Amino acid sequence: MELFESLKQKIHGKELKIVFPEATDERILGAAVRLQSEKILNPILLGNKDEVMKAAKDHGFDLGTIEIVDPQTYDKYDEMVTAFVERRKGKATQEQAQEQLRDVNYFGTMLVYMDLADGLVSGAIHSTGETVRPALQIIKTRPGVSRTSGAFIMLRAREQEKYLFADCAINPNPDEKVLAEIAVESARTAKMFDIDPKVAMLSFSSKGSAKAPEVEKVQRATKLAQEMAPEFEIDGELQFDSAFVPAVAQQKAPGSNVAGAATVFVFPELQSGNIGYKMAQRLGGFEAVGPILQGLNKPVSDLSRGCVEEDVYKTAIITANQSILG
Repeated sequence: MELFESLKQKIHGKELKIVFPEATDERILGAAVRLQSEKILNPILLGNKDEVMKAAKDHGFDLGTIEIVDPQTYDKYDEMVTAFVERRKGKATQEQAQEQLRDVNYFGTMLVYMDLADGLVSGAIHSTGETVRPALQIIKTRPGVSRTSGAFIMLRAREQEKYLFADCAINPNPDEKVLAEIAVESARTAKMFDIDPKVAMLSFSSKGSAKAPEVEKVQRATKLAQEMAPEFEIDGELQFDSAFVPAVAQQKAPGSNVAGAATVFVFPELQSGNIGYKMAQRLGGFEAVGPILQGLNKPVSDLSRGCVEEDVYKTAIITANQSILG
């Protein structure tokens, strides 16, 4: 079954609510209307109701019964401010909280934190920092996870090929502990989306073929990840061809259960991860779905500012699935 049909079935009838802070953007409005009309989930649009309705009309959308919440007139604002101050544990005063929660990303994240919504999708017009910062301050990472990371599901040829790449969005130069966490969280994400996780820790070296501090970091991260999650198959360090091509794997990494069969590719740092997924997308014809933020207590998803309506639609479906499977 096609991935997104499967994901839609998993959340069908669960009445999940996903918050969209960028409610006047055409791409957000189009996706929200589709999600509501197909009865996949219930969108919550944030903003001034008159402005949101005007934007919808200008772009030819009928919002029907879609919920619109205005942070400026929200009837539970005082309750939210109090909850925010408690959550920030002395890092925000009552006055600072009142001001900060006028920001739609902070407001939307608090809806998720307070269980008034199941997840949030933003980033069509906001930067990654503007989307992720409230999540890190309010929702925070799960126990045992020090950093969030960004993964992409890579799809090709009507999804006969399905892989996961990480971290391609968040951590510029993770140390060995963070890299190990990314590997484990990526395995969990892959399993969530029906990818059998065989995790390759990528490097420019395969099993000691080169020596450098960068290689040693990946070697140590591999060992840590294996200790953290022995239930998953994780191996490294591996060059991409060793991880992906069976014939090369036999030569460079004989005896590995991951080499030549990897489905999850963990890049050693953000630069190579971001380059790698975009090369697969542009040269290899893969569809890159994400980034999916990993390691948070509740799901928040960061769109690319270059996204299209279809990206918003699919990211919302993924976010809803994270809320029930994470």
